[in-house]
Amino acid sequence: MRARLERIGEVSILPVMAAPAEYGQNLQARIRPLITGIGPVEGAVSLTAELARRESTGDLPDLVVVLGSSGSPTLEHAAVYQVTEVDYRDMDASPLGFPKGITPLLDMPAVLSLPCRLEGVPTARLSTGANVVSGAAYDALDTDMVDMETFAFLRSCQTFCVPLMALRGVSDGKTELKVLEDWTSTLDQVDINLADAWDKLVAALESGGLGAIMPAALEHTGLSGLDPAATPVSDSHS
Repeated sequence: MRARLERIGEVSILPVMAAPAEYGQNLQARIRPLITGIGPVEGAVSLTAELARRESTGDLPDLVVVLGSSGSPTLEHAAVYQVTEVDYRDMDASPLGFPKGITPLLDMPAVLSLPCRLEGVPTARLSTGANVVSGAAYDALDTDMVDMETFAFLRSCQTFCVPLMALRGVSDGKTELKVLEDWTSTLDQVDINLADAWDKLVAALESGGLGAIMPAALEHTGLSGLDPAATPVSDSHS
């Protein structure tokens, strides 16, 4: 299935999801997203390839919207939250003297902000990583919820100067995960709530365009200092 740009008035949106299991009947009735595969590597590769292809044809979206599931031991089960900030919990170069979460030799903070806001959808902080977090593993994280792709999606979007909004429904986290169904059993309800959040986004864009969700002074973060292809390397490492 090829992704489709969703056009809401003058605004073009590329919906992005990780797994087919998250793409339920309610979202199927509304969007045709890019399905990237699960995890930060698959997410980054797939979205970067899609944006590069669209850049080459002059068809970059005005906005990327991430839709999917997340884990949380504290947030309301099946409810959808918009992400206000995200970190990359896998990054740990502390043996080299870098604080945990900081990517070495890249002028980028450990926690990245997502400035777009959708009225009527609660907010949460997110942590992205390649591991499935369960049980006591949440205790080591200073965040509200976890996923496996959003940080990677954001870095891809920054490279192309495309803003990103992330909407995540809580599918698990209240109890220890033991089998696949502990994740998938809530996805039907998450799909309903993600579709409702999408409808709110459509209504906001129809009434006010991008300005309805984006701060007027928003500075795109896809600058050379955040572009991995333009990262300066110290002479001491040459």
